[in-house]
Amino acid sequence: MAIKFEKSGEGLYTLDVTGYTCPHPQMYTKKALQKIVSGDVLTLVFDNPSSGESIISMCESEGNDLFDRSDLGGTFTWKIRKG
Repeated sequence: MAIKFEKSGEGLYTLDVTGYTCPHPQMYTKKALQKIVSGDVLTLVFDNPSSGESIISMCESEGNDLFDRSDLGGTFTWKIRKG
């Protein structure tokens, strides 16, 4: 189980924290967002439902836009635009 953070296109990044439990998905998401610039989009992939509320709160408090959320078979894929 390894965290995957990679650039997937111009201004596009992917963070896969599948297999991690709270508070790790939120912590790694915060670190990834610190590495990218305003306007860039981070696609976050995780499978711990309880991490969702923490990530939503973090995005709201830091001014990031959580604009796309999907759940396919217990794997969540969210897109966050850095504010």
